[in-house]
Amino acid sequence: MYDSFGTHRPREVQPGEYPEWDEALALVNRDLSAQLPERDPLCLLALPYWPEEEAEEAGEAEEAGECVHVGLPDGTWHGNDIPRNSRATPADALVAVAEAAQDTVLELLWQVWPVCIEHRLGMHPGKEDGRPVWWCAGGRDPRDTKHVGASIGKVEATYRPRSVRRKERGQRRRSQGQ
Repeated sequence: MYDSFGTHRPREVQPGEYPEWDEALALVNRDLSAQLPERDPLCLLALPYWPEEEAEEAGEAEEAGECVHVGLPDGTWHGNDIPRNSRATPADALVAVAEAAQDTVLELLWQVWPVCIEHRLGMHPGKEDGRPVWWCAGGRDPRDTKHVGASIGKVEATYRPRSVRRKERGQRRRSQGQ
């Protein structure tokens, strides 16, 4: 399918098409709902490689079928596609999907996610001892060093974004004023 500009529209990937990424996205969505409960779950979106030269340049001409992105339920996404070689191990798949999800959330929703509970800074996906984790760069104090904020899929809900805190504060003020 094409949009009014003649470019391909993404299609939602069906469960089981990319099982490694399906499992990874389920864990990433758990983290999303822990800190951003008002947001709908993210989904996998597929697009054909376009133009075909890009696939050939990337050395994937034999698999030049489609590229997969992590997107919002409305079919929008941001950032690069999930690298095909990330399906090699579950840990690689989880880190790649988390990174793609973070790009989409940050750029389309203008929301830093996930946030380190200790430093209130955005965390980034990576690995520690082969385990997929969310890393925090630490605070402003030089003694605050980089640390693991949480395993991917196990982010805690104790951090509430500023928008949620403002909404709650407004509700408290209205209830006290009545």
